[in-house]
Amino acid sequence: MTIQIASSEKFANRSLPAAELRGRIEQAGHVRLTSHVRRGEVDALTYEVVRYRLATLTHEAGEAIKRMSGSVIVTDCNDFDFSIMNELGEQVQVGLFNTQLVATMDMAVQWTLLNRAANPGIGRGDMFLCNDPWIGGGLHQNDVSVFAPFFVGDELFGWTCAVAHQADLGGIAPGSRSVHARDVFAESLPTPPVKIVEAGRSRADIEDVYLRRSRVPDLVALDLRAKVGANKIAQEGLDRLVKRYGADVVKDVMRRMIDDAEARLRAKLRQIPDGSVSSATFQDSAREGDDGVYKIALTLTKRDDHLTFDFTGTDPQVEGFINCTYAGLRGGIMPALLTLLCGDIPWAAGGFVRCINVISEPGSVNDATFPASVGKASVGSAWATHNVVSECVATLIDSSAPLRPRVMSVCMGTWDSAVLSGVDQRGHRYVTSIGDPMAGGMGARTESDGVDTGGLAFMPMGRIADAEMNEFNFPVLYLWRREEPDSGGPGRQRGGVGGSSCFVLHDAPERGASLLTTGGGKAVPQAVGLAGGLPASTQHDVLVRGSDVRQVLAGGALPASLDDLHGERELMPAHLATSLAWDDVYYMHWTGGGGYGDPLARDPHAVAADVAAGLVTPHAARDVYGTVLDSGSGDDGGGVDVDRTARRRETLRRARAGRPDTTEQGAVAHEGR
Repeated sequence: MTIQIASSEKFANRSLPAAELRGRIEQAGHVRLTSHVRRGEVDALTYEVVRYRLATLTHEAGEAIKRMSGSVIVTDCNDFDFSIMNELGEQVQVGLFNTQLVATMDMAVQWTLLNRAANPGIGRGDMFLCNDPWIGGGLHQNDVSVFAPFFVGDELFGWTCAVAHQADLGGIAPGSRSVHARDVFAESLPTPPVKIVEAGRSRADIEDVYLRRSRVPDLVALDLRAKVGANKIAQEGLDRLVKRYGADVVKDVMRRMIDDAEARLRAKLRQIPDGSVSSATFQDSAREGDDGVYKIALTLTKRDDHLTFDFTGTDPQVEGFINCTYAGLRGGIMPALLTLLCGDIPWAAGGFVRCINVISEPGSVNDATFPASVGKASVGSAWATHNVVSECVATLIDSSAPLRPRVMSVCMGTWDSAVLSGVDQRGHRYVTSIGDPMAGGMGARTESDGVDTGGLAFMPMGRIADAEMNEFNFPVLYLWRREEPDSGGPGRQRGGVGGSSCFVLHDAPERGASLLTTGGGKAVPQAVGLAGGLPASTQHDVLVRGSDVRQVLAGGALPASLDDLHGERELMPAHLATSLAWDDVYYMHWTGGGGYGDPLARDPHAVAADVAAGLVTPHAARDVYGTVLDSGSGDDGGGVDVDRTARRRETLRRARAGRPDTTEQGAVAHEGR
């Protein structure tokens, strides 16, 4: 008997062209694929009915995940997605949830076709579980996918896939992200595709192995059943569709959906002038105690109807958990395509990927090789990749008059993560990530401001959990949750503002909790502006140690700012594993979106309205927007002193050019007071 041990190269997955993948599978002969020969032209009405039903099935499966899950991450924040694919894993329809995950599902299916068809085999009623970011199905180990082959007769007709973020899957830190990690062995165990359901029956042995690693196994088990159930619902719907219209018709519709998506994106790309645009984004700190800055570089080239994303020049992977694999890199690209270029095209992502080419360097921070630490990948290098891709794609679009209305500056450029763990008010162990930064500020458009606390660009259906729901599920009490002024990037069109939350522990049997904070964009702004627009604010988090918050609350007052509390303020670094004591107060301030255009070109009356609404401070109005408010209006906005505003803006323009306006020195001195 010969025993072969798989090398790490086996798991260095890259997507293959469909023709090459089909040839390799058919040559191996372990699974029979549906014929790729087009049977005939489907009439327009039938096409639309079947296409719409596939889209509806995708949404229904996503809603099923929400209904069956018990995790706030899924039920309230929508950090999951679902996809229907053809026999080769090309995506026919993807959900409107977390589109970062869309870019990884096809990779996992293709790897499974190449590596599991012979042993243990791919059969009717099977489902595979995967959380290996080097293979796909997610961006980091907390993203767990369950995908299932769909057979018509003895032919593999397609796949369905559910993926969702899990609260905890082991590792040395609650939540499975370790700020001390130097490689993957300090994190959750990556699991390549394993058969979790066989011939319609759950594999208890594999499920036990999977759940054993988690600090909250009951919650993870419920999410597992939610994903299995979502696949069953989608496949039952596919079965009804095939029986009603015939396998040939449904397959032809699936092919046409992918082909149409490709054709429509190519037509849109031809409206953009050929050229290249280059930029870079920088992440600060790779792990606790590190003060480095790490670059992701991109040159985006558009030629005719094709895009090439070249990440050459990106920094090497680091000893820290900000790295992402190639799956994470793709997860940074796909959302920008979907939201900036394909918002009016049905999301058959298998057609969109035909229009792009990716050049990257294995061993770099956004194409990390095993065994790099990748626990923070989704909100680390994958998120940073999305930022620079969004900037470059939007810059290209801005050069096309027909497409310019689709331009949007970079939205919230970093995730402000606070992971709490301990014992809840019911005496049960809990691990949760505070999902409040789901209400990030959106980037500014060419003719409109960004949406204030509008969400995340790559999660069209992302949501912020109700404060009451967080207080019900976990032992916390909110002091406030609100929008924050000046957090959106200034511009002719202002970036949407971000917000802040402030909370304390409450009704907890253990008067303390573990707290892990991770972020980015504390040293370097991540949500840049476009066309002269300025970036959004940096992330800002504060822990007030030994505060008097209990006494303030007992006295009937509700703190409105940190200035209303006494205690020792501790400014949070990018990454820190610490604790939250009973009298500690935690303040997290997430960011907004980048601005568009010169702030000095903004309508002064819009600036005054922003001041009145608490979205811009009087200081920023004067020193960034060059807007002088009418002295009778006070600091809450109101009227605009038009003449002094004109002088102030001219003075600021001259200062930019290094040409001080001596005739305005007195006015400048007066306005600066």
